[in-house]
Amino acid sequence: MSRVCAVLGVGPGNGEAFVRRFSDEGYQVAMLARSEDYLLDLEASIASAHAFPCDLMQPAQITSVLAAIESKLGPVSVVLYNAGGGTFKNVEQASLEDFEANWRINVQGLLAATKAALPQLRQHDSASIIVTSASAATRGRANTAPFASAKAAQRSLAQSLARQLGPEKIHVANVVIDGVVDLPRTREMLPDKPDDFFVQPSAVADGVWTLCQQDPSAWTQELDIRPFGENW
Repeated sequence: MSRVCAVLGVGPGNGEAFVRRFSDEGYQVAMLARSEDYLLDLEASIASAHAFPCDLMQPAQITSVLAAIESKLGPVSVVLYNAGGGTFKNVEQASLEDFEANWRINVQGLLAATKAALPQLRQHDSASIIVTSASAATRGRANTAPFASAKAAQRSLAQSLARQLGPEKIHVANVVIDGVVDLPRTREMLPDKPDDFFVQPSAVADGVWTLCQQDPSAWTQELDIRPFGENW
């Protein structure tokens, strides 16, 4: 049986780094995101990477795409939920629609992906669900009301899944990334920052890969990742 990893939320940065790392480790990697052109470019340049365009705000699409992945590649044993856009406003500035949109991508998407993937994950002796989170999940700052509340809910959902699925040898872990990810747009926004200010996507991918290799007797359920200079 082929080893199959599904990365939900693939873009420049952590998502692409996950695809490259798991492909290098011999996985068939299913890439899910809305941008079909971007996915097709990656598919052409990364061995064993496969484009599956999907709007992760739409649960029915997630369900149908996970079924298509199993049909084409085999049952997934690793799900990396990397989708998680955010609205950065305070409670007076943010609309109810802002709150709903943040909840849908961070919480509803994870829930829909888990429901769709579980029958596949259960076909393996062990499996993993890894959630990309943020420090907003653990502290609600004034101008992060929609994002922080959604990330806190996502973190709580991940904890619930870990407790439920752990006895089935399905490892659920939440990865709190506390820092600015190194991307062309973040470099443009912060041109005076040194290299070691930024979180390197390839290093995040190393950490996620390690989580997926852990023995069940010593699982990490939450992993904090930050540069040494980050104020925490």
